[in-house]
Amino acid sequence: MSRGTAIDLCYLVAAIGFIIALKGLSSPRHARAGNLLAAAGMALAIGATFARSGLAHIWLIVVAMVIGVAIGVPAARLVKMTAMPQMVAAFNGVGGGAAAVISITEFIGSDAKLVATYKVLEVVFGVLVGAVSFSGSAIAFLKLQELMATRPITYPGQQQINAVVGLGILGIVLTILVTSSTALLWVLLGLALALGVIFVLPIGGADVPVLISLLNSFTGLAVAASGFTLDSNVLVVAGTLVGASGMLLTRMMSVAMGRSLPNILFSAFGAVVTATGGEAGDANRAVRTGTPEDVGTLLAYSRKVVIVPGYGLAVAQAQHTAKELADALMEKGVDVFYAIHPVAGRMPGHMNVLLAEANVPYEELKEMDEANPEMPTADVALVVGANDTVNPAARSTPGSPIYGMPIIDADQAENIVFLKRSMRPGFAGIDNDLLYDPKTTMLFGDAKDTLQKLVAAVKKA
Repeated sequence: MSRGTAIDLCYLVAAIGFIIALKGLSSPRHARAGNLLAAAGMALAIGATFARSGLAHIWLIVVAMVIGVAIGVPAARLVKMTAMPQMVAAFNGVGGGAAAVISITEFIGSDAKLVATYKVLEVVFGVLVGAVSFSGSAIAFLKLQELMATRPITYPGQQQINAVVGLGILGIVLTILVTSSTALLWVLLGLALALGVIFVLPIGGADVPVLISLLNSFTGLAVAASGFTLDSNVLVVAGTLVGASGMLLTRMMSVAMGRSLPNILFSAFGAVVTATGGEAGDANRAVRTGTPEDVGTLLAYSRKVVIVPGYGLAVAQAQHTAKELADALMEKGVDVFYAIHPVAGRMPGHMNVLLAEANVPYEELKEMDEANPEMPTADVALVVGANDTVNPAARSTPGSPIYGMPIIDADQAENIVFLKRSMRPGFAGIDNDLLYDPKTTMLFGDAKDTLQKLVAAVKKA
């Protein structure tokens, strides 16, 4: 077997590994194995690349890899669960930027006059999509890190500026296809970076998880384009898998929110809506508060308790305490499960990963469609840090920014217990009528501290 054949065989095995790994990632039970298989496939692909003849600048490649490992490993191991969405956005942006740079350098290193038009198109596509993913992910990171406003950001002449940038990009793309101009490729890179910024700024609130998924898809498409440019089948396969899975996930997230993808991307979600009660809720409406002892007794003598987790659970790092409470209730014969909304948290699957970290059995995690039919039979819906995903305004208030979004039907439970730090609105910036429901009991304070008190109260009951 020749070296070239052996390398191609390694690439084929790596590509098959990526496909099987993606299948494993579709299930929480097999996600860890799928991740390890994908990592092994990538290691095999990298090793095969180093074995190729004629590979130049090996030491530069090794140095770059060492720097990447030195940054990536600590970042991945030390990141808090609350900051996981930001890390995903950052890493995703780096991937898109790398694909854009690869496309440019490969084009510069060739004789532009001899490059076929379809090859130029591959380069242009990689630069455009990769740069949009890079700058868009950077803005998404700043929003999630709250280094800039999380709400949609609009400015005078926004539509006109968008139109000028879009038409400019279209004109430059057509010119590059005709002239193969390297100089214009740099201009395209600059405009694509600007497009990524103005594309993401008007998106905010509860739409950010969908945005992250879409940008991830963009990065995959850019990687696939760079694979065509480099004649690398393994890059084409890997990029296509990421792009296709990201687009499918984006579509699923849009359906979960009850809105079309164009509406999410172009309607400036929440831009003209303010919370009914501002930072502190509606001062003219009363809420019922309780004590952990009273709620603990209620929980202990219930038949069925549904825990509805949200971003507040992640902020308080209370996933382990939530599991401890569920275990204490189960010891008393209470039926307990977790109702997971598709867009709970700030990234797809955020709550699933958070609770898996606390070793919550997968059987206890029920997706929204499975959980909602059981809500009318629940004695208590314990909402921990969720807000928008249980807001009845999604069903009852036309004109609300979340109207039409499927929600966890917590209001159909016999009793609702809400754990919140304050009456501040959720990520979408609107007040929640469920807080004022006569069936709702509010427990204010840090979620982890409150859950610990509930555990103690349940054990004493």
